[in-house]
Formats: sequence, structure tokens, C-alpha cells
Amino acid sequence: MIYDASLDELLQKVWDGQRINQAEARRLYHLPLEELGALADRRRQLAKAKDFDERGNEIVTYIVDRNVNYTNVCNVYCKFCAFYRVEKDDDAYVITFDEMDRKIEETIALGGTQMLMQGGHHPKLTKQWYLDLLSHIKNKFPGFNIHGFSPSEFIHFREVFNEPLEKIIGDFKAAGLGSIPGGGGEILVDRVRQRISPLKAMSSDWLEVMDVAHRLGLYSSATMMFGHVETIEDRIEHLERLRVQQDKSLSYGNGARVSSPAACPTSKDALGISNGLPVAEAAAAGTAALRPGHFTPFICWTFQA
Repeated sequence: MIYDASLDELLQKVWDGQRINQAEARRLYHLPLEELGALADRRRQLAKAKDFDERGNEIVTYIVDRNVNYTNVCNVYCKFCAFYRVEKDDDAYVITFDEMDRKIEETIALGGTQMLMQGGHHPKLTKQWYLDLLSHIKNKFPGFNIHGFSPSEFIHFREVFNEPLEKIIGDFKAAGLGSIPGGGGEILVDRVRQRISPLKAMSSDWLEVMDVAHRLGLYSSATMMFGHVETIEDRIEHLERLRVQQDKSLSYGNGARVSSPAACPTSKDALGISNGLPVAEAAAAGTAALRPGHFTPFICWTFQA
């Protein structure tokens, strides 16, 4: 075995909490899983150490939510998707407001505080339909967060409604949208996206939606679907593009990560803390002046044929 001092230096760099570049990330990919996991845990501990009044490494938060697909009608025809239907299919649907109410009531009865609401790119639903749905939910369930509409849906809305993203996202937020999921991220490399979902938003489109949403004060998740046609380099490029956008989004708020009580108003951990703030403070902060958003969770999963 040949000793590589430069690898030791890289491992120390990660351990100390310093940033690495894409070439260094590629080197880490060769590490045994248990070593990579230990480094990841170290970075998690460093990142969380000052949260919750310096109790961040003692606390794990969670929410209970439900996925609701408001329609399965879609004109994108992603090659990996078994969900979409065209309008003429017998099992094509658009959810009714009564059906939505029932699903939310069931969720709340189980302790749920949020709904992840996404759907196909329906070619005929109007902007007013979406605004009516959002305002209906927010008026009937005011303490329930709507985590809805992925970036690819907003790109679809821009084309169908013929309006800029700032107008659409701003109007959706005013109607009750609380945060945005990172669905449709897949791999943020256009060569890959052209192969698996050529009619869907490309990388710059996906990132543009997130940039606008963060500037308008909405928080979002980020996702990655891997294990299909992408390379390891593509996965690293995906992570780098998210990091660049996160830097940009955090710069809107002078680099400060802030809690988002308005996004998940009743999310709690075992110590009665809501989104990084004591519950009473979180409720009060929900009416605070607009602050820029940023990516909160990063979610990834393997492709399953």
C-alpha cells in the first residue's frame, strides 16, 4: 500500500470544517462508507453545534406530513415516471376541494402539520384554480403549512400563465403557499436531464425558481435522484450547483441562517422547540418582517426501476 499524505490532509480539512472543491469531493468518493459516514457526522456536529442555544447536537427535530398529488395529468412524459396520465385516460384525475379537506383532516388527526402538495403539469388548469385551492386550504386550516409545487411546476406555470416567476410565486405565497419542495431536481446536469426528462425544466430553470422563491422569503428543500444514467461527476456537479445557489440565497440575508416558523408553524421536537425557536417565540416570529429564504433539508433517493 502506498501512503498518500495528501489524502490525510484532505481528511483533516474535512474534519476541521473547511470547504472542499469538486476534485476533492471526487477523491472522497473512494473512501469506505464507514469512513465517509464518520466525516459526514463530524460535519453535521460542527454545523449544528450552535443551534438551539448551543444544544444542537442534543436535539433532533421532525414533522409529520403527508404527500398529496392534486392531479396526475401531465404533459412532460418523463421516462422514469409511472404516475402520469393524459386527460383521456380513465384514471386521470384532478382533486376536488372536498377531497383535499378530507386528506388534510386525516393528516391533522394523526398529528400532521404540513402537506407536501405536488402534481403533474396539467395543460388546462388556470392560475385562478391554484390560487383558489391555496386560499381555501389556508382559510380552512390556518395553522397547516402548504409545502407545495416543485420548481418544474413553476416553470410550467410560467409558460401556461404567461407571467414572470416573481409574479406567480408572489401571488401563490399571498394565497397561502408556505414553502417549496425540491421535487424535479433529479440531477442538475442538463446532459442527464435531456436523457431522462427532456420536456421538464432544465437545471438553470430549477435553480432560477429557487432563487426567486428565496428572495421572496420562502424556504425550500433540495433533492437529488441518483442511480440511473448519471456519473459520479454528475452527482458532484449537482451538489456544487446547490451549494452555489445556497451561498447566493444566504447572501440575501447577509449570510445568516434563520428559522422559518411560518413554514412549519407547529413542527416540534421532544423538548417542545419549534423550528429552532421556543414555541411562543416561533408563533410571534411568524409575523416578522420578510427575511430571505434558503434551502433547509437536502433529500436524496436512489432510482428504482
